[in-house]
Amino acid sequence: MSSATPKKRLKPKISSPPPPPSASRRSPIALEPPRHLFPSKQELLRLVVVLAIASSVAVACNFLANFLRPQTKPFCDSDLDALDAFADDCEPCPSHGECHKGKLDCARGYRKLGRSCVEDGDINETARKLSEWVENHLCESNAQLLCYGMGTAWVPAEEIWNDLDGHPLMKNFGWDTAIFIYTKQKAIEATGKIMQNRTEVSGMKELKCPDSVAEHFKPYTCRIRLWIFKHVLLVVPVSLLLVASAMLIWKVRCRWHLSTRVEELYHQVCDILEDNALTSKNSNGETEPWVVAARLRDHLLLPKERKDRVLWKKVEELVQEDSRIDRYPKLVKGESKVVWEWQVEGSLSSSRSMKKGEQGKLKSSHGRHLNFDQPSPESRRDLQASLQ
Repeated sequence: MSSATPKKRLKPKISSPPPPPSASRRSPIALEPPRHLFPSKQELLRLVVVLAIASSVAVACNFLANFLRPQTKPFCDSDLDALDAFADDCEPCPSHGECHKGKLDCARGYRKLGRSCVEDGDINETARKLSEWVENHLCESNAQLLCYGMGTAWVPAEEIWNDLDGHPLMKNFGWDTAIFIYTKQKAIEATGKIMQNRTEVSGMKELKCPDSVAEHFKPYTCRIRLWIFKHVLLVVPVSLLLVASAMLIWKVRCRWHLSTRVEELYHQVCDILEDNALTSKNSNGETEPWVVAARLRDHLLLPKERKDRVLWKKVEELVQEDSRIDRYPKLVKGESKVVWEWQVEGSLSSSRSMKKGEQGKLKSSHGRHLNFDQPSPESRRDLQASLQ
């Protein structure tokens, strides 16, 4: 018997489907990409130019930003050696500054500005005002010594230091602070550059205002007095000359006023005597023709003029020289009086008109008006009754 050999089962072949009839009909040109899928040469060139410009702008902006805002380095410590301070990994500590662990602290009297230390303006201004106050104090003290010999010129610096403690400007910095002490030191140092200074044997420093500067602080009375003492050989003769001139002018003026007033009184006396004589003549003896000289004097003179004996004496001299007036003693009410009487004989009308014209000129020149220049008949009668 023959052994049966197993037969392998054949797998059926799977046939691919036939292509569609439309695909077999397409032409080979339809399988190529479209023409506008890739850029042309001109567009590609433009793209390259735009990218180049954008890259240049970006590089320039980055460089400018790094230049304007450089990366700050820490400060080198102040206690480093001079060679180590110029290392590339740190920046040297600026002047008037103290650096520690890369940080900057400014010294007293300085403040931080950026990465440097500058002087503090408030402290400098306060120190300047304090220095001016000390200068004025020293110069006034020296000026008092030069003028009146009182006070002292040399002032100890320690005394000035203590005086600054009570100055109102120092209250802005507080008491017993580092800025307070630094401001006083700066003020005294500035003063020492202008004022004279010396050191005593004990080591104490003293300051003094120069005499040339103290001259401007002297009072005006002191300046005038010192100038007179300096030019005494010139001042004394000029002063005497001025006094003599003033006295001469005063005497001339007094004499002129006296002579003018004497003439004015003399004309008034003549008018009164003449009117009294005419009135007595017309009244047929009812009125006395004479007038008491003392009563006439008291009537014409002002109260302050009665003390001047020279004034009425001059009037009496003119009356005595006048031939138209008689002067003689007469017993009036039991007392002997000197009376004056006008001589009626002669051309009285012409003389009277002349005197009236002269009195008018005197009144216009001196601006004075007397009530008895042109008396009325009633006032004449009253005057005659009072004078007799």
